[in-house]
Amino acid sequence: MTSVNNENEMHNLNLIKIPAGIISLRDDRIKRKWDMRIESFYLSSYPVTQKLYHEITGQSPSNYVGDNNPVENVSWIDAVSFCNLLSAKMNLTPFYLFTDNLDEVLCDYGSGGFRLPTDAEWEFACKAGTGKVRYGELDSIAWYIKNAEGKTHEVGKKKPNSYGLYDMLGNVWEWCFDIYDKEKYGSYRILRGGGWCDQERGCLATNRRRSHPTFKIDDLGFRIAKSL
Repeated sequence: MTSVNNENEMHNLNLIKIPAGIISLRDDRIKRKWDMRIESFYLSSYPVTQKLYHEITGQSPSNYVGDNNPVENVSWIDAVSFCNLLSAKMNLTPFYLFTDNLDEVLCDYGSGGFRLPTDAEWEFACKAGTGKVRYGELDSIAWYIKNAEGKTHEVGKKKPNSYGLYDMLGNVWEWCFDIYDKEKYGSYRILRGGGWCDQERGCLATNRRRSHPTFKIDDLGFRIAKSL
C-alpha cells in the first residue's frame, strides 16, 4: 500500500506536525518520574468528530448528537479499529494487529497507518512547549462542568494551544495507546484530558486516568496520530 504523506492530505485530515522533543512525565500514584524522547509525529487538530466516525465506520454511538461534536461512547477497541479502517480507506497498511489477548495488540511501526497517540506524545502535544499543566485560562480553552451545560460541544470552538490543537482539555477524555499498569490493572488503557462533566482539577495536561479497553461512556472519545 502507498503512504499518505503530502501536505494536502494532512490538511484534509486536520493533522498537524508536532515537533520532536523531550517530555518529563510523572505518576503520583506510583511516585514515579521519568523522561521520554518524542519523535516528530502528526496529531489531529480535533478529537474525531461524529461525522468522521460515521463516514468511516457507519456507526453513530454518541449520546450528544452533532456532526461536529466529538464522538463519544467509544471504547479503546473501537478507537484502534477506527484507526485501522481509516488507514485502509487511505490505502495505508493498518497500524494495529489484533490478537486474542487484549494485552497484546501488535503495532506495525513501518506501516504508515493511523494510530492513537502514546501517553507521552499526548502530554507533550498538550503542553505545546509551555511546560504548564494548562495552555491557557480554562474557560477559554475547555468545555468542563462549569461551562459545558451538561453536554459535549462542537470541536474547535475554544482557543487552541500554540501547536494548533483544540479541545486537548475538556469536552471529552481521549484514549491513548498505552497500558496503564499491567501488573495491577491488566489490559487497562490510559485516558487523558478531562471531559465536559469534570471539575477544574480534572482538566490538566498531567492528569492521567485508566479504564478497561471495552469501557464506553458519554465523555470519552479519541483523536488520531500518525508517525512520520
